[in-house]
Amino acid sequence: MRSGLVLSLFVIAACSPRSRRTPDDTLVVVIETAMSTDDPRYSIPVYDAKLNKLVHAGLTVVDTDTVEPTLALAESVQRVDDLTWDVTVRADAKFSDGLPVRAEDVAQTYGELLAPKSDSLFHKGFDERFSSVEVRGPRVARFHLKTPLATFVSDIDYSIISYHHGRPEKDHTVGAGPYALRELTSEHALLDANQYYVIGQKPKTPHVEIKFVRDGAARLLMIVGGSADVLQNAVRYDLIAEVQGRPRVKIAAGPSVFLTYLMMNNEDPILRDVRVRKAIALAIDRPAVIAARFSGYARLATGLLPTTHWAYNPDVVHYDHDLARANALLDEAGYRGRPRMKLVYKTSSDAFRVSVAHVLAAQLADVGIDVEVRAFEFATFFSDVKKGVYQLASMQTAEITEPDFYFTYFNSSWIPNAKNPDGYNRWRYINPEVDRLTAAGRRELDVAKRKQIYGEVQRIVADDVPIIALWHEDNVVLTNTDVTGYTITPNARLIGLRDAWKQR
Repeated sequence: MRSGLVLSLFVIAACSPRSRRTPDDTLVVVIETAMSTDDPRYSIPVYDAKLNKLVHAGLTVVDTDTVEPTLALAESVQRVDDLTWDVTVRADAKFSDGLPVRAEDVAQTYGELLAPKSDSLFHKGFDERFSSVEVRGPRVARFHLKTPLATFVSDIDYSIISYHHGRPEKDHTVGAGPYALRELTSEHALLDANQYYVIGQKPKTPHVEIKFVRDGAARLLMIVGGSADVLQNAVRYDLIAEVQGRPRVKIAAGPSVFLTYLMMNNEDPILRDVRVRKAIALAIDRPAVIAARFSGYARLATGLLPTTHWAYNPDVVHYDHDLARANALLDEAGYRGRPRMKLVYKTSSDAFRVSVAHVLAAQLADVGIDVEVRAFEFATFFSDVKKGVYQLASMQTAEITEPDFYFTYFNSSWIPNAKNPDGYNRWRYINPEVDRLTAAGRRELDVAKRKQIYGEVQRIVADDVPIIALWHEDNVVLTNTDVTGYTITPNARLIGLRDAWKQR
């Protein structure tokens, strides 16, 4: 979208009647992708997961600035031994229908996930961790682990479902989150405040409407014209400057735990050479890209973890823009001609991501690397990435709340194969020491020792540079000027709606 079109939107918005403003008792949120379910057992897509967390609550929650877990539905979490944990549910915890949250609900929620015939996509991850969950009292659930698990307190940030009336049907679950789902259609989701909510303050606004609007220009028009109250990460970064200072729109931003990275196929004959990978990293001028394409709303990355994370290690190699060093490494690797090499860069067909890919390709040309950018519909693109049919590609991680993600992203056991086609180590990186350390890190229960282990993992991975950690894109929220109190969490959940209200 060009600036001229953006300006025309503001003209249209300025001429819009004041009656277009949203209801006083409802926060209207606009997102780009339709939600399909709030059911925790099936809410895999990003926006389904966000809806799930508005309607349901877990025993713990990782919405903190450092993404360290805190208690939610749990009153206490106690380790009995290395393979056993007891979780006591809060005495005042209730579902949105007023019935109490019991240990039985906890055991049934996890039991269904662990069942051999479970059709939940969460089954594999939980089956690797837990052997069973039993009821030890009305409010005490005992978790039995298969191996010692340092990530346990974070792992139980999984939504608890009410089983007061037996196993709930798909898409008909009752939760204990700040809102209850009233209606979900192909156009919107309607939610009402949960009067029994006990985790933090009760919602300040009675209702929430989440509208699904695919067109980016339409979303922008809605916020500047007053027919929407909140847009979170729903406006292209290069258009945010156009909104700055406009009437009736406030802009806020906060750090995120999502990493944007350039992946390199470590099995490729060219890219298996670490000198080539380092040269590519040094040839990219990341601050220039952030300024030009992200309006400054991104932060340089050194690895999976952002600087705000409790396990972040700053003492790793940094790949600052250095063309001389990049050229020297390519010469050393034997690529002296011009062009030195030809690489194919695959990306999704999203116009903004394609534009960023072209900028990176142009920067690599400065050191003699000829890059062809190819854009694909996301399903095709992602299928190729998982199969290793690529040389360069760019993506974003899931929300990185645990340093244990270094296991799923860099342990060689997570290289996609026939048994594990969805493995996260899609760059096919193999380092025995990283395998050993990441396996040890998920078993080590001492926090200080864990931090030391993952500090070493970060150092090794940064030196091997199997992927290029580009930046952590800020969570950017545009709100109606009437909206007050919306808070931004690093994991980009919509929990900020709970604390927001309108002042008119």
